[in-house]
Amino acid sequence: MTFESARFESARLDAADPLASYRDRFLPMGDVVAYLDGNSLGRPLAASANRVRDFIAEQWGGRLIRGWDESWLGLPLTIGDDLGRVALGAAPGQVAIGDSTTVLLYKLIRAALDACPDRTEIVIERDNFPTDRYVVEGIAADRGLTVRWIETGLGNPEFGTAADFERAVSAVVGSSTALVVLSHVAYRSGFIAPAAEITARVHEAGALILWDLCHSTGVVPVELDAWNVDLAVGCSYKYLNGGPGSPAFAYVASEHQAVLRQPIQGWLGSATPFEMGQGYQAAGGIRGFLSGTPPILGMLAMRDMIALIDEVGLGAVRAKSIALTSFAIALSDALLPDAVLATPRDPAHRGSHITLDHPGFAAIMPRLWARGIVPDFRRPDGIRLGLSPLSTSFAEVELGARAIAEELVR
Repeated sequence: MTFESARFESARLDAADPLASYRDRFLPMGDVVAYLDGNSLGRPLAASANRVRDFIAEQWGGRLIRGWDESWLGLPLTIGDDLGRVALGAAPGQVAIGDSTTVLLYKLIRAALDACPDRTEIVIERDNFPTDRYVVEGIAADRGLTVRWIETGLGNPEFGTAADFERAVSAVVGSSTALVVLSHVAYRSGFIAPAAEITARVHEAGALILWDLCHSTGVVPVELDAWNVDLAVGCSYKYLNGGPGSPAFAYVASEHQAVLRQPIQGWLGSATPFEMGQGYQAAGGIRGFLSGTPPILGMLAMRDMIALIDEVGLGAVRAKSIALTSFAIALSDALLPDAVLATPRDPAHRGSHITLDHPGFAAIMPRLWARGIVPDFRRPDGIRLGLSPLSTSFAEVELGARAIAEELVR
């Protein structure tokens, strides 16, 4: 593929794209011509802008405090059920919206460890996202537990297969393991972990598992119930397009809800929140994992993206994701031969972003942004192209790869 043929190929792919028309549902990008960071912050839908504006003017402004009595308090569970059905493979009553990913990790990790008092180890992958590692390390230090590290190298250009990942997990999970914390899609490489197989292996050891779904929810099919997952968390500002700082979600399998007790005992998670009584008694079901007043404004926009994914179908979203990342890899092979692909070439093992490593990438990032080309950068030397299927065109991918190649030779 040459510079010239790449442009023709992107035009051909866009013309044949059955999801191309959905890009018109997103707000214009201003001076950005290629937005390739949808796995860090998704673009806003026009419907979300209208929803938030109308909410402020009519519900918040018009109903004021009376809005809590009508529908607001139920939104964490209502939206949670919608998300579970559309994107998580979760039956009703197992998903709740609220808090940040970090806070929910803390709550669910603590709850899981309390349920396994005779076990002394937490297992996590060495290249997991920093928040996951930091929370695990902090809780382990506080409780005098041991952190066991899975060494897979998923954050590096040379990584193994799904079978290698399973073997690496099996090597450290044992009779002392209380909980395993893993990412379904690796934040740097985009590697998709074999969740069903690893969950089964962890259960064989008598341990619980918590999956971080931040880089898979809304773009990679997830089947939490079918995989027998115990716990999961994920954010909503990436492929769910909830906006900056929009709240995360927690999944607690129904079989664990009567046993696990989350540690941040807030009023909304109590059985009788409006009685304001003495002593805390957790609410039954998934509501018992809530804590404080729900972030209503922060969860509004994700409703529109969940509805859009439901309309399009997650299978179609995944097919477009594979096509986008495959095109990005082909472009990098042709136009960026000195860059190292740090992402699986097999689409079955790849999420919706790819990472390329090159020692010159850090220096060119400001120039790319000045040109309206917006990829992501991950140290030490990786450019990450996050491709959100419903808002990203093939032309944007081609423009991005072309600009990166041009800036490297300046």
